[in-house]
Parts: sequence; structure tokens; C-alpha cells
Amino acid sequence: MKKKDHKVITFGEILGRLSPQNNLRFSQATNLEVNYGGGEFNVAASLANYGIRTQFITAIPDNAIGDCVIQSIRSRNVGAKHILRQGKRLGLYFLENGASGRNSSVVYDRENSSISEVKIGQFNWDVIFKDATIFHWSGITPALSQTAADVCLEAIKAASERGLTISTDLNYRSKLWKYGKQPKEVMPELLKYSNILLADVDTAMFMLGKEKINPDYSKDDDIKLQFDKIMEMLPNVNTIGMTFRNSVNASHQKIGGLLYKNKELYRARIKEITPVVDRVGTGDAFMGGLLYGLIGYKDDLQKAVAFATAACVIKHTIFGDVNRASKQEVIDFMESDGSALVDR
Repeated sequence: MKKKDHKVITFGEILGRLSPQNNLRFSQATNLEVNYGGGEFNVAASLANYGIRTQFITAIPDNAIGDCVIQSIRSRNVGAKHILRQGKRLGLYFLENGASGRNSSVVYDRENSSISEVKIGQFNWDVIFKDATIFHWSGITPALSQTAADVCLEAIKAASERGLTISTDLNYRSKLWKYGKQPKEVMPELLKYSNILLADVDTAMFMLGKEKINPDYSKDDDIKLQFDKIMEMLPNVNTIGMTFRNSVNASHQKIGGLLYKNKELYRARIKEITPVVDRVGTGDAFMGGLLYGLIGYKDDLQKAVAFATAACVIKHTIFGDVNRASKQEVIDFMESDGSALVDR
């Protein structure tokens, strides 16, 4: 199938992000900058940058703030025609960007958001999945509420019945999961339909209710063994991706990537980023890059993981949740030494 024939549907929450400018602390800020983003939307926006057709499915309030969200989604060339307008509020999060040895800090304000109040039967999956080839969701959505988890499962089953490839970023957030359920009570049922998984070994084991393993990621045989265990528990999974991060400090990151498919492990060369402009959304940039890599480089999986890692690295240099790098920029970086000379 050609790249232009692919259509990716993503489902999840989009949030308003409020952050002080210029690395100020919350206590110093007299105003906050507004951006819109969220894990699943960020993936759709990345894919749209690379020329893939996308539709983002969510629920947002039917008010002026919701209108701003729609405008932001469409500005990234992501489809918004199936978005549900309901509820009273958009979920928010407040971000204090770290610098050097000071970590970033996030405060969530997303209870009773529109997406957390969705119910089974509100989305017409027959229409939404028409001509679609890939459905992407993340572990954030079922963490919001029982009804959000129910609708997520409804969407996953509908995608599976229609033969879509199902992609999942485990995306565990300890500050969510406040409605009385733990991941191990919800995620195994949802994950059994997944084909592509973005996860480190310990997060996958945690969400499946298993003991942590803490594998040695420098040893290929150890990683293959642990990924095989995950695939035994989730037999529909045929591809596992993972970012490899070494945080020197908030302003200095070292990023690599792994891809496991057909019993082969592919590693992307580690890249250094200093200074980091914005770390938020970098995992989503990897996920979007990985999905594109599996489409565009399906016969060269080493390039697929290199593209995903390059996209992730570039996102560290871009402010906001969304990766705004074009496909050619990612390819140029992937094929360069990272010296970032002026493009004349």
C-alpha cells in the first residue's frame, strides 16, 4: 500500500497547556502562554506533517474555547470533522519548564473534562473508520474515567473488526488513574488487540500486572527475551518500539531508539540535545515518526527507527506539545551529523 493510501485515526484527549514564558517558575509568572496538545493529537499532527491523512477523535466543550481547539487542530492539517462537542470544560495542565538541574513540573486540572464524560454509542465508528488503515490510542485515555476506558475499548474493538492496524503508546501517568481502577485492571483487555506497541519493558509489565524486570538495555539478547515475553502475553503485537533516554539534566538529553520486529532488534544511534527547548511531546514525536517509518520504510526497519528517533530529537528543539518538523527536515537530520549548519 502506498503512503498516500494510508489514513490514521487517533483517539484521545486534547488539553490546554498553560506555561510561564522563558523558563520562569509559577511563582514568578504574571501571565501564562496557551498551547493545545495531547498525546494522541500530537501523533496525528506529526503524521500530517509527513503527508499522511489523519483524523483526530475527541470530545471538547461547545464554547469559544472549544472553537479555539478546533482551529488549532485544523491548523496542523489534522481532520476534525468527527469531534464531539459536549461537556462544560476542556482539560488543562500547567507546565513549569525546567532548566539545567531543575526539573520540569506539571499540575493537572482535567477532572470532569469533556472527554472524560464520553459514553459508549456516541461515536459512529462505521463512518470514522471508513478507508482508515491505522487506529492509534494511548494509555492516557483509559486513565481518565471508567466511561473513557469503555469508549476506548469500544473503538479498539471496532477497529479490530474492520481489520485496522492498532497502535498503542502505553503512556503511563501516575497522576491520572484516580477513579478507583489501576492499570492492571483495565489495560490487559484493551492491549490484547494491539499490533504496534510503544513501551519500555517495565511499563508494559506493570500495566499487565506483572513484576518489574529492569532489563539491561545495552544487551540485545536480554531485550529480545523481554520483548518476546510481552509478545507471548499479547499475541497480536508484532512490533515494539521504545525510546532510550539518558537525562543528563533538564537541558541536556541523550536520545536513542529501539525497534523490535520479526525477531530482529534495530537500534538508532544515540543523539545529544543541548540545550533542550521543550521536552513535552517528544515521545509522541517518536510515536508519529515510528508509524511513518513503518509505512515509508517498511522494507528498511533500520531507517524506520532512525526516522522515529530523529523526529523525537528534533522535537526537543521545538516549543509546544506538537512536533512541527517536516518530513524532509527529519530526513535531513537523520542523514546528517547533527551539526545544524544554516540551510542556505
